[in-house]
Amino acid sequence: MSNNSMTNEQIETEKIYREMGLTDEEFQLVKEKMQRLPNYTETGIFSVMWSEHCSYKTSTPLLKKFPTKGEHVLQGPGEGAGVVDIGDEQAVVFKIESHNSPSYIEPFEGSATGVGGILRDVFSMGAKPIAALNSLRFGKLDQDRTKWLFTEAVRGIANYGNTIGVPTVGGEVQFDESYEANPLVNAMVVGLVNHQDVQKGVASGVGNTVIYAGGKTGRDGIHGATFSSDIVEAEEDHKSAVAIGDPHMGKKLIEACLEVIHSDALVGIQDMGAAGLTSSASEMASKAGTGIELVLDHVPQREENMNAYEMMLSESQERMLLVVEKGREHEIIAIFEKHGVEAVAIGEVLEEEVFRTKHQGEIYAEIPVAALTDDAPVYEMPSKEPDNYRALQAQEVTIPADLNHSEMLRTLLQQPTIASKEWAYKQYDSEAQGNTIAGPGHDAAVVKIDGTDKAIAITTDCNSRYLYLDPNVGGQIAVAEASRNIVCTGAKPLAITDGLNYGDPTKPENFWQMEQSIDGIREACLALETPVISGNVSLYNESKGEAIMPTPIIGMVGLLEDTKYLTPNTFQAAGDAIYLIGETEAEFGGSELQNVLEGKYAGKAPKINLETETARQKQILEAIRAGVVASAHDISEGGFAVALAESAFNEKGLGVAVTLEGDATTALFSETQSRFILSVKKENKAKFEEIVRDATEIGTVTTDGTYEIQVSGQAIIKENVDQLNTLWKEAIPALLKS
Repeated sequence: MSNNSMTNEQIETEKIYREMGLTDEEFQLVKEKMQRLPNYTETGIFSVMWSEHCSYKTSTPLLKKFPTKGEHVLQGPGEGAGVVDIGDEQAVVFKIESHNSPSYIEPFEGSATGVGGILRDVFSMGAKPIAALNSLRFGKLDQDRTKWLFTEAVRGIANYGNTIGVPTVGGEVQFDESYEANPLVNAMVVGLVNHQDVQKGVASGVGNTVIYAGGKTGRDGIHGATFSSDIVEAEEDHKSAVAIGDPHMGKKLIEACLEVIHSDALVGIQDMGAAGLTSSASEMASKAGTGIELVLDHVPQREENMNAYEMMLSESQERMLLVVEKGREHEIIAIFEKHGVEAVAIGEVLEEEVFRTKHQGEIYAEIPVAALTDDAPVYEMPSKEPDNYRALQAQEVTIPADLNHSEMLRTLLQQPTIASKEWAYKQYDSEAQGNTIAGPGHDAAVVKIDGTDKAIAITTDCNSRYLYLDPNVGGQIAVAEASRNIVCTGAKPLAITDGLNYGDPTKPENFWQMEQSIDGIREACLALETPVISGNVSLYNESKGEAIMPTPIIGMVGLLEDTKYLTPNTFQAAGDAIYLIGETEAEFGGSELQNVLEGKYAGKAPKINLETETARQKQILEAIRAGVVASAHDISEGGFAVALAESAFNEKGLGVAVTLEGDATTALFSETQSRFILSVKKENKAKFEEIVRDATEIGTVTTDGTYEIQVSGQAIIKENVDQLNTLWKEAIPALLKS
């Protein structure tokens, strides 16, 4: 891969830069910025810093549309992670990050290092990681490769999270043909920090020392950022671009860094993520308006005879870069040594805004800092509405006829996207640290804040089928659904982080999907007052010319001011009244019912009215705070019948008897938005109905373990709750065995 003996002229004439991911135009731009031909190492440095993965060169114009400020926001996009105030001089730090391409090649390592990388983003801000979540997408579970990818990705997440001692408290998994050759592995981490301990990745103070801490540098992950900015075809071998994680070192590194942040000798700290030493050093210098010089001879190396190019582009894991006051290096190095972590001085901060690397007495790179960061090319891509969009929108709604509703409910509960994900999450340690009060399997996870009555609720959400049909509406729904999940636990939504996963942005139809969905996310964030504080963009998720469905995953955090407001998502006692919040219309586009009956998605996505959504969420939260809600669950994939069954799935042996009106198929399986199922004690009904305006009492929680639905006076479904629960729980294990 590396060839430092190649002349600068050869790089140009033989177009070697193309192999590294630079276009002809970009190489000309590099020459202009340098006012000369770059050498081999410099070309490699430009290629990773100007890759989509590091520079967001096609998505930057779109990301500027997001609302990023709010009364709780202490740090928006631009640092390792965003920071949101939760009162009492405390804040939560969170971000989501994708690790898609590596997880297709090596799902165990790819998903593990995805967790490791996002953990470093969070603790580099000075925060103690208190919760991890994930959002996964795979092809259909009847394919052997999909089973292997799913099994290994879950194993990788579990291995890293469990070893490092951060609880994996929630997440979601969806299965669709669209992801067969492009699985998505998005990891989210939330940390807790005191306001005065928030750190930034800056290299300020001319003459200050640059310190490398953590694992040794090897040849793993070289050009990982470039390979994540390109289309990965199944038959290519990319194993060398996948970095290998070490959770034992990761654990020591967290503990050491959380002690180091209390030293006033520390000036700045950043993790070495995509593009390793190159991105961390150049970004820290750029943010401070300084330069940086690295002497690579001092970099701890795991392999023999590594050259400058390899060291600068390696993405070996568990590494941090720090800037420390000159003369006080020993204080910081001593803290790392105490925790069994290697730390060495490898450079210094310069006044001249230049990025310089030396090795064996020679200069291997000398580049203006701004050329790598601020001056990276930004492209306004052409956008074109796909030919099929209007046709999909124009399709008439047809209500599927002649359904056996009982049979369909049983089928839907066994669909991998709806079925219980217990097989996956029971492999995760969700109780580590002892503060998890609602773990995997709830609408949102809830984690207590030590030493207070407060807790935070966290969720990840995105229904990409709706986005495929209508990216703008689907983008709005993704945010609204995340917010619904937070509200159902009794928490007030605060802010979001987004994991934006799309296909090749140079195709105008794909870019249009990005543009539309980002507009939709923006509108919902404004309506629900949940600013975007951090995120990640993953493009080129396609194979054989087919892009994945647009999948902008929304990670949201909410605040429970008091844990007494914590609300379960299943029915609690016989005799409680069951309410349906919201009207139901015939909306089957992108639904799980459509998937089962037709195996594809067509028609209009469900509508969403953000004013109605916001008003309902506020009323439900008010009712929960007033102490009149016994349980709350939102209605999503599969519609009312599935949500009602999920609300009955607990160990209490309860049943349900409800009566609905209208067409049975619509009432049971439509995916109309902004709907909830709540249960309320009899004595609280009057107070509840005063607060929540769109609520209709539809039935009662019963003692007999039966699931009964009547529609317009006719008995439509009568099932045993335990039997339905068994089908729901055993579907994924059965598919994995088959």
